[in-house]
Amino acid sequence: MTPVPPAPTAAVTVVGLGADGWAGLPDASRTALREADVLIGGPRQLDLLPPECTGQRVAWPSPLRPAVPGLLAAHAGRRIAVLASGDPMFYGIGRALAEETGALRVLPHPSSVSYAAARLGWPLEDVEVVTLVGRPTARLAATLHDGRRLLVLSADATTPGEVAALLRDRGFGPSRMRVLEQLGGDRERTTDPATADDWPASQPPGDPLNIVAVECRRAPDALRLGAVPGLPDEAYEHDGQLTKRHIRAATLGVLAPAPGELLWDIGGGSGSIAVEWMRTHPSCRAVTVERDPARAERISRNADRLGVPGLRVVTGSAPAVLAELPPPDAVFVGGGLTAPGLLDACWEALPGGGRLVANTVTLESEALLAEAHRRRGGELVRLAVAHAVPVGGFTGWRQAMPVTQWAVRKPLDTSSGADR
Repeated sequence: MTPVPPAPTAAVTVVGLGADGWAGLPDASRTALREADVLIGGPRQLDLLPPECTGQRVAWPSPLRPAVPGLLAAHAGRRIAVLASGDPMFYGIGRALAEETGALRVLPHPSSVSYAAARLGWPLEDVEVVTLVGRPTARLAATLHDGRRLLVLSADATTPGEVAALLRDRGFGPSRMRVLEQLGGDRERTTDPATADDWPASQPPGDPLNIVAVECRRAPDALRLGAVPGLPDEAYEHDGQLTKRHIRAATLGVLAPAPGELLWDIGGGSGSIAVEWMRTHPSCRAVTVERDPARAERISRNADRLGVPGLRVVTGSAPAVLAELPPPDAVFVGGGLTAPGLLDACWEALPGGGRLVANTVTLESEALLAEAHRRRGGELVRLAVAHAVPVGGFTGWRQAMPVTQWAVRKPLDTSSGADR
């Protein structure tokens, strides 16, 4: 038998469990479950344990995340074992537990993603994993690129049908889909391949424990969306209030989003800057402020359509609503520059090293940016774009309105109180 390593001192042990249940556990995991005073998990997971696991069985309440601190406190001083599906630290309960307690022992099991990649023969490093457990299906849209392979963690048996519907709606109906159920268990099953276009709406849902494998194929007439800022203007629903493609790409380049950062997008319009900020990395976050309710609703639709449903839309006027927002890493001002105190409020909200970028096409706002540049420094540029258009039987240039842009980085040391 495989020797069991000594258990380190820990308040909580998290045990990864597969669809094969007790039979698939190594000795260390079985020992932890036998010795636990309290066993916490979902009803399905608890039912997989044999009678020799004599600890008190506690099923997770719903919603789960807010209940974690109370459950740990209620059983403080006892040996707690928490059951998790597969690898607890991969979109699992391990994250929430690690945030609540520093004394955590994790005994992982192969994740369903690892099983799926093995069954399909897909190198895992070349696959994008998207979880729809507790998350909107719309977030899948940001990962759709021709030729890419996706593994989608399903919320339940209805998820495959929802994935197929989204693929069709976003122009990826030719994508091939397979559903892998109960991976690693006695009831493991993989469906035959079918395209999203052919996915039968009448097909009854299968097992709720499943992963959807997608091989992305874009329809020939579908709009191509790249992976970098500067999406086609046609990708957005708008009423004319849209930062156009070339200016948008230049603006995002100066804003320089990085993983985990938060953007304030002031005067959202169609939301294009916030949307493309969030598309640069799954952990990027954004809040857009728009005073017009119709435009605010339009921003939400654009965010869903382009795969970033987590974009927070605040309907209201800046700077009045800014005090309610979490501190930003960067601020973009695309409208409302003449509102009294707006630029100063944005500057004060930024931490040292934060970035502020403001665009305008009017002389009045340009004067404000010139004064801000004089006081704060940074870079003041004018961006001009011209498009070739027919002129009779010839071709000429049509100049778009030039955009004045001020970009500045807040100094790291602001303790001196100096204006810059």
